[in-house]
Amino acid sequence: MTMFACLAAPLLSVAAWLLLLSTPGCATATAAEKRESVLPNAGIALPYAPSPPDNPLKGFIPYLRADSSFPHSLEWDYTRLSDLMTGPTNFNWAPFDAKIEAAASRGHQFFARFYLEWPGRATGVPQYLIAEGLKMRTWTNTNTQPFPPAIDHTPDYEDPRLRAALTNFIHALGRRYDGDPRLGFVGLGLLGTWGEWHNSPNDQWFASKIVQQEVMNAYEAAFQKTKLVARYPAGLNDHRYADNGRRPIGYHDDSFAWATVHTGQRNEDWFFETRLRSAGALDKWRSQPIGGEVRPEVWPCLFNEPSCAPKGQKFDRCAAVTHVSWLCNEGVFRGKIQGEPRARAIEAVRRMGYELHIASASIAMNGEQLALSLTVTNTGIAPFYYDWPIVLGAVNQQNQLAATWKPEWKLTSVLPNEKAPAWRFVAPVKSLPPGAYQLLLRVPNPMPNGSPLRFANQSQDRTVPGWVTLGEFQR
Repeated sequence: MTMFACLAAPLLSVAAWLLLLSTPGCATATAAEKRESVLPNAGIALPYAPSPPDNPLKGFIPYLRADSSFPHSLEWDYTRLSDLMTGPTNFNWAPFDAKIEAAASRGHQFFARFYLEWPGRATGVPQYLIAEGLKMRTWTNTNTQPFPPAIDHTPDYEDPRLRAALTNFIHALGRRYDGDPRLGFVGLGLLGTWGEWHNSPNDQWFASKIVQQEVMNAYEAAFQKTKLVARYPAGLNDHRYADNGRRPIGYHDDSFAWATVHTGQRNEDWFFETRLRSAGALDKWRSQPIGGEVRPEVWPCLFNEPSCAPKGQKFDRCAAVTHVSWLCNEGVFRGKIQGEPRARAIEAVRRMGYELHIASASIAMNGEQLALSLTVTNTGIAPFYYDWPIVLGAVNQQNQLAATWKPEWKLTSVLPNEKAPAWRFVAPVKSLPPGAYQLLLRVPNPMPNGSPLRFANQSQDRTVPGWVTLGEFQR
């Protein structure tokens, strides 16, 4: 059967037409038949071009503020629980609403962490709990490098009143914000200094495994859509932390490029990759996000040549072993990084997280049906962790959008270095007037004012901003 015969056949079912597209006998058309029946670039490769460094939900993140000194798509901030919680079930969400709305107004999603303890700051424990007699330990925290020691206020994490407050807050937070498109990720926070799940060097004051499990259970129940990250990977036999290796929770390396890569040294068993190994979670990045914070000691010089990262902890190696998608990194914002270090930092962003490339497109017309098959690859190190909607569009010769379709393709299914299953779709085109059209694809950001996900293709934004051009067809 020639290609012309394939296309001239009566209308087929979706399944039959997709099978026909992949039938070897339908690939032997003459050049004239192709010109008459198939768009000129059917089945061709779509050239690669680096995706932009401010693609959504990846890259380096500044603290919450209007900052355009380095390309980014996320902002983050800590929030004191006492600013939001005024009673056992009483909440004032205005301070948190203001933060996520400020980021959203700049087209950025928000990464949130909540805390009770911060050395040198007033306590984040809700005042009603202190008034009721919750035990507070005031002490000088010396584990504040590279900053000076400061006064800390550690609550009694085993107190039933505090435990109830934490779970009540988490459930209320989820009811209000789970799935909110302005919220990119949520750190578990709440426990320990800076919400980092440790009270070093006074680890005896940290929350027990039972309390940790209560907090994780509450987060799992409250957040079914928005992705969560925990500070420390932990397995069944961890001596301090409750097992989280099998929970649908990602991780956050707060000492990135400082204590990330496994060394095998006994006193470095807290390093992030070492903990991933112990938790049996080295492959968790395939379904749950990995984020982190560049260690403050290397903020000014991580991308110098040579880098100031400790031996074995250089950025590329840390990114490769963690599959990290985003990093809080004031070093590229506060210091106004310039020149070659800036260029190296932008390339580092491109290596983080996902980078989706539409490698090839096959498009064919059959009467009043348009059949499409795409090969989409991930040239990054991690998936895109949300199934944002995908939209196909037909643009006429006046660059006007004439029709759209929404295939049920899953962004989360495109994993790095794995053969991608073809994305196939048959679109009805009966409503389109006769003429020539360009077929485009877009992944809109569900947050109003947010930038769409852009592909690593030369044809990204070529025809219409925010859309990648796949090819042409004749109706």
